[in-house]
Amino acid sequence: MLLTSGDAKQMITNPALKVTMNVPPLPRTDQPPPGEADPSISRFLDAVWMERGLSPNTLAAYRADLTALTRWLESRRVMVTRTTRTDLLAFIAARVEAGARPRSTARQLSSFRRFFRFMVREGAVGEDPTAQIAMPKIGRSLPKSLTEEEVEAVLAAPTVGDPLGHRDRTMLEVLYATGLRVSELVNLKHSQVNANQGVIRILGKGNRERLIPLGEEAVRWLAEFVRGPRTEILLERQTDYLFPTRRGDRMTRQAFWHIIKRYAKKAGIDKELSPHTLRHAFATHLLNRGADLRVVQMLLGHSDLSTTQIYTHVARERMKELHATHHPRG
Repeated sequence: MLLTSGDAKQMITNPALKVTMNVPPLPRTDQPPPGEADPSISRFLDAVWMERGLSPNTLAAYRADLTALTRWLESRRVMVTRTTRTDLLAFIAARVEAGARPRSTARQLSSFRRFFRFMVREGAVGEDPTAQIAMPKIGRSLPKSLTEEEVEAVLAAPTVGDPLGHRDRTMLEVLYATGLRVSELVNLKHSQVNANQGVIRILGKGNRERLIPLGEEAVRWLAEFVRGPRTEILLERQTDYLFPTRRGDRMTRQAFWHIIKRYAKKAGIDKELSPHTLRHAFATHLLNRGADLRVVQMLLGHSDLSTTQIYTHVARERMKELHATHHPRG
């Protein structure tokens, strides 16, 4: 960040967007009362939820991004309805200066763009301040995955003689068999499982419904879990959630993420994992064994095929590794 003294102006350089802009030195005084949340954010979240059926996680991300922006604007005594392109660039530059990564900046800018387009449509602002701001260039990183042997080691890590260990093993089996998002797994209910047909019904992002085969192994673990360990976990309590905690509640995404990390460590896997690691493994292993990309797209619930195509790169990289390791001239 470059600052000049005197009454000239402040200069802020944004390395992510490669933009240098002028920031007025004096704050504006058109802010809402301190501590009062701008109601336009709630109206926006209600609108996108009704129009697009976005998931609670996506709505929470929008709220967090917009709250961060409005708080920063309040510190400069600027109302969100009076936000300018210069204000947004200054906010982004401050974030970058504080160490924000390009991917985080791009996500926030996407949230702001959708919000201000809504505000223009509603007549709350005259023009979209994001219209002339370019998205930062981001290289698409390949998803972290596991080999089939590593997945087997993770699946074998829980102690299935313990009811909670049996629950964890069943959750891991279902996750790897179906490629569910972790949020979809922990929210899974009895009514979504058809054991006779061996499928589960998922209502994913954008309220898109999909039927996913479970496979014989996952069906077997589910049947055993429901017959005994689940009842031992619940005792006299009742819940519709398929994978309850000791308290009879549904498990949180964060709790299951800690479970995955614990079993990966127990299995001796040193890779940096993500909550989607088994979902990535599901897609990559299907493609490695010749599955059609469109089928994988439907199973994952991707609306755009280009989102699924990244797994073809993972599969190709794996093939190169195998060739280099096992071919005599590799």
